[in-house]
Amino acid sequence: MSETKRILVPTDFTKVADCAMNHAARLAERMNADVHLLHIVDKASEVEEARTKLKMEVERAKRWSARVKVHPLVRVGSVYEDIGTAASEVGASLIIMGTHGMRGMQFITGSRALRVITNSTVPFVVVQERNIKEAGYRDIVVPLDLQKETRQKVALVADMAKYFNSKVHVITPRESDEFLHNQLENHIRFAKQYFGERGIELEATIADADAGNFVDAVIRYAMKIDADLLAIMNLAQGNIFGVLGVPYEQEIITNEAMIPVMLMNPRETGTGGGWTFQ
Repeated sequence: MSETKRILVPTDFTKVADCAMNHAARLAERMNADVHLLHIVDKASEVEEARTKLKMEVERAKRWSARVKVHPLVRVGSVYEDIGTAASEVGASLIIMGTHGMRGMQFITGSRALRVITNSTVPFVVVQERNIKEAGYRDIVVPLDLQKETRQKVALVADMAKYFNSKVHVITPRESDEFLHNQLENHIRFAKQYFGERGIELEATIADADAGNFVDAVIRYAMKIDADLLAIMNLAQGNIFGVLGVPYEQEIITNEAMIPVMLMNPRETGTGGGWTFQ
């Protein structure tokens, strides 16, 4: 029997947090995972009220799945600092977190808030007010640039894809420079071989935009194919698209189609040996 894995879901008892729980329940069924529902309070005097609310949320979560075990977790501290700590404490292999769109993006993109993701060794799936589809994450869009971490990202996406029998859509920027174009072609060949060896369907597309407009092109493409998940690598200091030199977290995470976004921190060792989900 396979080991039970763990998903952490921070909640502030809002609708978008409910959507995060919806995604977590569906994924937990596929992963054979338990869910730990976390609420962080500012002071100890608020703990009991939080426990009462979480108990109600645990019961409500049964409507998403009667099979997934949900464990309440209350911590006193700061959401900016203690989500990663709680994930380590429970041994979570994934954090699913809601964001309130443009109105709530200071939680994700502020200098303190970005540490929630950057300081965590655990991948995040950030969702808006859109529940997961019945079939789950069947179409995953993976932007590939010229960063070495690209190979790590391919490995991590493959592990997610196996849970939903997903089709992976690799998209690269249009590149007129022959040397850079050849590098991108090498990344695409690597991705085709990697996913092909694992029986994962892949479609490769060159964007109708160069690196300067790549983010917009990625979002347009994801909307065109009605993607279920966008997978991006979080490259230090909030620069998730590496070579572009501009932090685009807000534009990606608050995309108008409300497509969930998986963010991953690059590993310092290895070149993409897989997502352990341990």
